Amino acid sequence: MKAIHFGGGNIGRGFIAEFFHESAGYEVVFIDVMDSIIEALQKSKSYKVIEVGAEGEITKVIDNYRAINSKYNESDVVKEISEADVVTCAVGPNILKFIAPVIAKGITARTASKPLAVIACENAINATDTLAGFIKDPKNMSEDVLSNLPSKAEFGNSAIDRIVPTQDPNAGLDVKIETFYEWCVESTGFKSGHPNIKGVHWVDNLEPFIERKLFTVNTSHATTAYYGYNKGIRTIHESLADPEIKAVVHEALEETANLIVSKHGISKDEQQKYVDAIITRISNPMLEDVTQRVGRAPLRKLSRKERFIGPAAQLAERGQKVDGLIKGVEMALRFQNVPDDDESKELATIMSTMSAPEATKKLTSLEESHPLYPKVLAAVEKVQAEKK
Repeated sequence: MKAIHFGGGNIGRGFIAEFFHESAGYEVVFIDVMDSIIEALQKSKSYKVIEVGAEGEITKVIDNYRAINSKYNESDVVKEISEADVVTCAVGPNILKFIAPVIAKGITARTASKPLAVIACENAINATDTLAGFIKDPKNMSEDVLSNLPSKAEFGNSAIDRIVPTQDPNAGLDVKIETFYEWCVESTGFKSGHPNIKGVHWVDNLEPFIERKLFTVNTSHATTAYYGYNKGIRTIHESLADPEIKAVVHEALEETANLIVSKHGISKDEQQKYVDAIITRISNPMLEDVTQRVGRAPLRKLSRKERFIGPAAQLAERGQKVDGLIKGVEMALRFQNVPDDDESKELATIMSTMSAPEATKKLTSLEESHPLYPKVLAAVEKVQAEKK
């Protein structure tokens, strides 16, 4: 069996490829446009995944893979996809539109009787649907192929949860990653049967799992990062040792827990255990992560369906408290002109050139009539006033 994975970064090598390696019979083909990563993978027959947890470290050796640079060898990538069983990706939600054309070409070239399984492994709600939309775009796929697509490819949304801490500077291809993992994939899209991947939790309805993860793990991580960065604290675990930050994170998670419990029928006790486990995980100094890195891409993280506005909007519609989430939004708005982060520079431009109402709508896509809008607008006005 063959799995194609777009993205040769830490998630791809340390999480997704490890799952395929643990599932007997899979060869993994990494696809990327980064010359250094592809060349390193091509030169090395194996690399190590070091799992870090409360009980210490476990080292696994990953092999049986190849790597192709799609920037120079698109036809090879098309051929690989046409013969593959599974395509996954961990490239970032904003990159999905760039990998869709070559995936569409690979699907078009398929002659296998069983459809290709396509699963996007991104920190975004329904990322596979987003990728599928780009694949089905008339610019990428003909009407003839589109009309017969169910026989060529099937799609499943997924939710992934595994912390990848700051890597050792001389790690090379080796990846340090936490022992805990969760990879939930919606099975309903695979009419011909889902692929056999060890460790995947196949579910009929992904929404409870993806919202619980995004509105707990990602909300807490981002709130900690933005508060920590604005206080000049370098790491996530050091930030959570700050009493003010810890209190705000817990406040935000109490709010998202109210949504998750009322919307998805998860018990309060079960959600509290999940929250406690998340706080323990991101507080682990062995999984050191840097506030600047975690805070990257503030425009995406402030968008309508993401970790702050997503839960806050639903809570506001229910007339429930959102104070902790708004505090996180305020700190995210201050994440401007950060080195090596283009979105933080764009955020600075938006906040300095647009009026508060214009910036609020641009950043969050909230209408003025939405019950959350006034609270976000007030946060925008506050941050803009400080910059004048």
